[in-house]
Amino acid sequence: MIFDFSFYLFVGTVITGAIWALDALWLAPKRQAVIQAETPTSKGVEISRGGKEPVVVEYAKSFFPVLLIVFLLRGFLVEPFRIPSGSMLPSLYIGDFILVNKFAYGVRVPVLNKKIFPVSEPQRGDVVVFRYPRDPSLDYIKRIIGLPGDHIAYYNKVLYVNGKPVPRKFVGRYDGPGQTNANEYRENLDGVEHEILLMPGRPSNLEGEYIVPEGMYFAMGDNRDNSNDSRVWGPVPEENLVGKAFMIWMHWSDGVHWNRIGTMID
Repeated sequence: MIFDFSFYLFVGTVITGAIWALDALWLAPKRQAVIQAETPTSKGVEISRGGKEPVVVEYAKSFFPVLLIVFLLRGFLVEPFRIPSGSMLPSLYIGDFILVNKFAYGVRVPVLNKKIFPVSEPQRGDVVVFRYPRDPSLDYIKRIIGLPGDHIAYYNKVLYVNGKPVPRKFVGRYDGPGQTNANEYRENLDGVEHEILLMPGRPSNLEGEYIVPEGMYFAMGDNRDNSNDSRVWGPVPEENLVGKAFMIWMHWSDGVHWNRIGTMID
């Protein structure tokens, strides 16, 4: 079990829900009995100090519905993430806040992350969030390059999938934020077109060939010369998948960048 925000959100939901249920089933009837035992007056029944609802119960009733809704939405539907590094440039900038579809690859039990209902399988070109294989408490975001059984090769900064080079076209010098001295290319990965960055003159020290095992996926960053990915630590197990990134809902970097809001992720 991973002790992350989802875990603590789950704990908070359970605790506030338990307090509410305990009050409704046991404490509230006792308070009602106290109220009924009061001496009636001409203006009705006076409520004693013993019949007052405890503050902790008031807070539990206030927070439980909110926590439950957030837990269900975040656990089964959509989860927000912030991009902390430049490994997915130029597709995603540092400071982008993205939304991730949690049920794209199947309905999973929150916290345990166990799939209970399959929906679809990851495809080449999908941008996915997953739990880092070497430390599952960390969330990573990369692009799916290889599917189970694929042969992946990377030599001289050229990507090969099942023996064929992945087509790409030169776009020009990259002039966006977060990276200098890089060339931008438009890559076509099984019909999914997206931009990648390569640094001219920088030697490629992440070369090799890989066979993707069953139940695993080969993931790489779009910033090919500045990405800690499957070329370093191997493929991503299917059970580590969190969901598919699909939209940038905000960008904050020295202020809000309005042109990034609502951008769909290719």
